[in-house]
Amino acid sequence: MTDTRRAPQPSGQAQRLRPFAAIPGRWVAEHARALREDTCTAKCQPVLVYERTRWGWLAWTTPGDGSRPDLPHQIAVLTPTATTAQRLALHWLTRRPARRIGLIPGIPGSLRLTAVAIALLSLVAGLFAIAHGTPIGVALPAMALAPLLAEHLPARWDVRAREHVRTVEGAAACRYVQRLAAVHTCLIQAAAGSDRYELRRSAEIGRQLLWDAADVLHTRDAPWASCELIARERLMLQLAHQAAQSLRQAPV
Repeated sequence: MTDTRRAPQPSGQAQRLRPFAAIPGRWVAEHARALREDTCTAKCQPVLVYERTRWGWLAWTTPGDGSRPDLPHQIAVLTPTATTAQRLALHWLTRRPARRIGLIPGIPGSLRLTAVAIALLSLVAGLFAIAHGTPIGVALPAMALAPLLAEHLPARWDVRAREHVRTVEGAAACRYVQRLAAVHTCLIQAAAGSDRYELRRSAEIGRQLLWDAADVLHTRDAPWASCELIARERLMLQLAHQAAQSLRQAPV
């Protein structure tokens, strides 16, 4: 089986994506906010900082010393044919973790803070409605339904939003997609500063390659798909090389 380490490596700034490289100071602020809002114990999931991009997002861990991680914990790629609503789903999926509160001390189980708040609001609204003539048979079901929806609908929306996103986790898979995304970012930057069709087309093809690679890694391990992954990376690097040549040959 072909070794994935023989895949061609991007050069220069395209070797890897670093956290918020295009926005100096953003990592410091996001890192501090994530640690400030983290109330989990050691058994919780890693505290993540999400960096949204045009094509998806990168989820970075937050080292205690404030340093920038070299490898994302998770990378997600949005389908190239995404609608506006599906692009907005990126903001929903990368929202801050919901705060939860325990129901009874010593007993497992908790509710979203928003669900508790809506329960209180629905109680006040329901009592007000009953006092003004609304039948109890109508008010009570509405009072009970509102917090239930607030608790369970977000999970349903998560599932729907993820139908158009391919997430990649694991060191080997994330390292590969990180390289591919770095080259694709260079293609996007080249196309953004030019009105030439070949540059825009290279960025479009690169976008499809990134999605295809994430789709492969979403369902299979990197070693089992090494040949396919190497072929996509070679093509992405070829696109980057052609884009660089095109920019050098462009009239001044």
